Amino acid sequence: MGLFDRIKKGLTRTREKVAAGFRAVLPFGKKIDDALLDDLERVMLAADMGPTIVGQLIEKVRAEWKKGNIQEAQDILPHLKEHVASLWPEEDRRIQYAVEGPTVVLVTGINGSGKTTSIAKLAQHLKNDGKTVILAACDTFRAAAVAQLTEWSSRIGVQIVKHKQDADPGAVAYDACEAAVARKADVLLIDTAGRLHTQDNLMRELTKIHKVVQKKIPGAPHEVMLVLDATIGQNAINQAKVFGEHASVTGIFLAKLDGSAKGGVVIGIREQLGVPVKFVGLGETPDDIEPFSPEVFVQALFDSPVHA
Repeated sequence: MGLFDRIKKGLTRTREKVAAGFRAVLPFGKKIDDALLDDLERVMLAADMGPTIVGQLIEKVRAEWKKGNIQEAQDILPHLKEHVASLWPEEDRRIQYAVEGPTVVLVTGINGSGKTTSIAKLAQHLKNDGKTVILAACDTFRAAAVAQLTEWSSRIGVQIVKHKQDADPGAVAYDACEAAVARKADVLLIDTAGRLHTQDNLMRELTKIHKVVQKKIPGAPHEVMLVLDATIGQNAINQAKVFGEHASVTGIFLAKLDGSAKGGVVIGIREQLGVPVKFVGLGETPDDIEPFSPEVFVQALFDSPVHA
């Protein structure tokens, strides 16, 4: 299955929701008017695209209508796709690898976001790309977190550095950095705690780990990847804003896209956070990961014809 088909399948629930709304408000041959645009705005908001960006998109469509460039309902979708695709300027959505030595990627996100599974997917993706990967189990305070990451490391065949539960996360990060250098690993993926309800403690631990890896490996961390749950829509953006206040997030891993009817949140993330979505999770297995492509996303999201 190609990239487009995988993304398209992952967006099935979102696309069905959006397409059903479009079919209702954009019947073939209907003349465009303000009432139709109001209905279209409600459909887009229901897909969790975000109120600000939806308002901007509706105004772009309205401007095209006022200019006479579009006149009937079926003319709207091609223009809408073009406008949505233009939201992503040219930018590097790849992992920023270290020039020398191991690349350190801090992975963060609240409990329940799919963080541990996403780390496994990222490790598998990197391994498939020929990289040697070490995992660091620094989420030492959550029951079973270390055990879960250990199980994943065994399943996908990568090394792991861990201590006992409740150990000092900074100490684990220290040992993991030493191991990554000594074993000449390409990438060190560091799992961090995700307890948003104890925000101050959480952010202190993130800061501590950040300082540890900075001292041990020049230029580290090279990426700070935030895992967000696509199924919670706009709430994911609110979570990202909290983390963004305390950590220099460089990329988003959008998990559970295959189970979400709120895939439009990708658009909201782009507009509200200014941080690129670098990867999307599309299923339960380690191979269910794809690098994010704006062009493919837009095609897959709107790939459903609007009929009479």
